[in-house]
Amino acid sequence: MNMFIHLVLMLAMPPLLLGVINKTKALFAGRKGPPLLQSYYDLIKLARKSVVISRTTTWIFIAAPVVTLTSIAMAGLLVPLGPFGAPVSFTGDLILFAYLLAVGRFFTTAAALDTGSSFEGMGAAREVTFACLSEPILFFALLVLARISGSLALGDLLHAPLDAGGQGDIASLVLVAIGLFILLLAENSRIPVDDPNTHLELTMIHEVMVLDHSGPLLGLILYGASIKLFVIGAVLLHVLFPFQSGSALLDWGVFVAEMLGVAVAVGVVESTMARLQMRHVPYLLIAAILFCAFGFVLLVR
Repeated sequence: MNMFIHLVLMLAMPPLLLGVINKTKALFAGRKGPPLLQSYYDLIKLARKSVVISRTTTWIFIAAPVVTLTSIAMAGLLVPLGPFGAPVSFTGDLILFAYLLAVGRFFTTAAALDTGSSFEGMGAAREVTFACLSEPILFFALLVLARISGSLALGDLLHAPLDAGGQGDIASLVLVAIGLFILLLAENSRIPVDDPNTHLELTMIHEVMVLDHSGPLLGLILYGASIKLFVIGAVLLHVLFPFQSGSALLDWGVFVAEMLGVAVAVGVVESTMARLQMRHVPYLLIAAILFCAFGFVLLVR
């Protein structure tokens, strides 16, 4: 039953998070904003449209959205939701988790380069440059959790904060939580790293890479991006708000509420600060690396 709920939430809830973010931003701006379920309407609309494919592209352009969505969904199967176990778990699966996300990024950038567009090539270059800084954040965070849990299974790692009690453990988890929240913003192209609503090619990162996609292919990209937000948000919640009541129904309800809270927090951040200049983004990511690295130092000192 818990596995079924896991799959339903992972597949059905992610677009709702985007609606909550947009509603939060609209509230701060004093607007009514789009409907809460607008992301679902957009995906249905894109699924009904036809696809326009440039003659300069190859099979990579068509396969990339499918491979990206599949890899992110597979990564979601490795992440336990709340205090429950993950559908797939084995020793060392943390490495598979990290590189499933990397596979999705690789094919997205490959599809952008496949178009032969200088703008999309620019976005791909920015994406992989920042990925060189965002991946160490994830690995340092997992290293801290592995040290606390004494295990290399992702499920055991993420459940470790439930039993953490020492002052060093708590201080390390606070630093890791800060780093993971920055990672959440960076990996999902949110302000202050990127603006998902911008249409200025010279300042875009992720959005510029999908300019040539249309119809169902664009829908797959947008849906995969929402699942990625959900998955990384679930990882963050294990560190930020570890909770276990003993009641499965209550635990699932708390997890859903916490996930909606993460979406609200993202909306608040995007409403209260401006996007960083492109040359300042590496400083933010390096700061996140240092937060997670100092968290590990606190455990081994």
